[in-house]
Amino acid sequence: MTGLLIAGTSSDAGKSLVVTGLCRAFARRGLTVTPFKAQNMSNNSAICADGGEIGRAQYLQAQAAGVEPSTLLNPVLLKPGSDRRAHVVLRGRDAGVLEAGEYATGRAHLAESAYAAYADLAGKHDLVVVEGAGSPAEINLRERDYVNMGLAKRFDLPVVIVGDIDRGGVLASLYGTWALLEPADQRLLSGYVINKFRGDQTVLDPGLAEITRRTGLPCFGVLPWLDGVWLDGEDALDIARWSAGAQHREGHELRVAVLRLPRISNSTDVEALAATPGVRVDVTTDPAVAAASDLLVVPGTRATLNDLAWLRDRGLDQVVKKRHASGRPTLGICGGFEMLARTITDDIESGAGHVAGLGVLPVEFVFGERTTRRSSYRWRNLEVSGYEIHHGQVTARSGEAFLDGVRDDATFGTMLHGAFEDDAFRVAFLTHVTELAGSDWRPTPGPGYAAARETMIDTLADAVEAHLDLDALLALRS
Repeated sequence: MTGLLIAGTSSDAGKSLVVTGLCRAFARRGLTVTPFKAQNMSNNSAICADGGEIGRAQYLQAQAAGVEPSTLLNPVLLKPGSDRRAHVVLRGRDAGVLEAGEYATGRAHLAESAYAAYADLAGKHDLVVVEGAGSPAEINLRERDYVNMGLAKRFDLPVVIVGDIDRGGVLASLYGTWALLEPADQRLLSGYVINKFRGDQTVLDPGLAEITRRTGLPCFGVLPWLDGVWLDGEDALDIARWSAGAQHREGHELRVAVLRLPRISNSTDVEALAATPGVRVDVTTDPAVAAASDLLVVPGTRATLNDLAWLRDRGLDQVVKKRHASGRPTLGICGGFEMLARTITDDIESGAGHVAGLGVLPVEFVFGERTTRRSSYRWRNLEVSGYEIHHGQVTARSGEAFLDGVRDDATFGTMLHGAFEDDAFRVAFLTHVTELAGSDWRPTPGPGYAAARETMIDTLADAVEAHLDLDALLALRS
């Protein structure tokens, strides 16, 4: 068995980015490579061919490695429903909830599932590129850790630490990570990588030399800041990464506002919109921005009724209702679609029972059996594919069919995630939105979304090949 674990000095240090680049770079060398992450904590997920659910980052990394996404790649997915509770997805299927007090004590069965998945992958591939979670220096969680040093110790995996220099304090973060670990864990550390560097590296080199002198860990390279690289996110929305490649023409842009719900899920639905030339996407809680947009998107959420209450507290419910009354385009996706309904009956997620929705779509939603599947629907003679992740069923009382959902005037609702990744549907829908909104936006030629993602992966791999010592990393394999 063979593997390499990429850990980080913190969340969002660049672990997902480095793993994605390494998967493509090693695959280019002819190795059979697979990504792996024992446990994700994220509300951004995707559906595999068998209906199993995994984190979006591992889905993208599978594309980089050239392997079919499966639940082996991310055996444990924790989806936060509140500050003290997470819904557990085990090997792609619903497996109950994990309370805050159980996080450090109630995960033994999750660990065994993760270990079994890793062993399965390692037996079938030349190399497993493992992504850690958070930081290995979270010593309060070390005793039952199976994601970072626990996994590394179980399978004797070499560990490479990634530090993000752009956020500052990278030298202290690297040294602190090493210093906080027990000697047995320190022995598994093999070196480090600097991420998101801008400037003259000769200024940085003395600091790296001192880190190596104090820890004994070599530097495997310094990755530069990469413009136009945006990865399927696990943590908070970061609109800057989406808009980096967008080309806006003053006075001709299509303005899309996405409500920043507290428990937003599958926020990646709007990445394709933001990557479209001439489309400006603002993630907002400001009623004025939401009201002024050409298209308002109410995205998915892991806590529909809680986020509906939050929306009402901020007066955003009135924005949605006024837009509907005046024929201004609004789109609800999954949980956002549920909010637009006349009524919501929830005896499962929140236990609130029968609650009034925003009432702008002629539908009723009842929480029930969980659905996870890939799906295809038709709209205006287009075949549109995506995936569904939801509890319960929508019943339409009237209105026009829209994908799997409903349209009433300029308000649209669907349960289908990923639809905007379809270039033909995205352009057709946005063109229809411009007609409804009275905008003069017109689509301009540009790369399709799938092509843009491939370019991004190749950009990462090119940087990894140019700036990291891949031979030295391969030599670490256990």
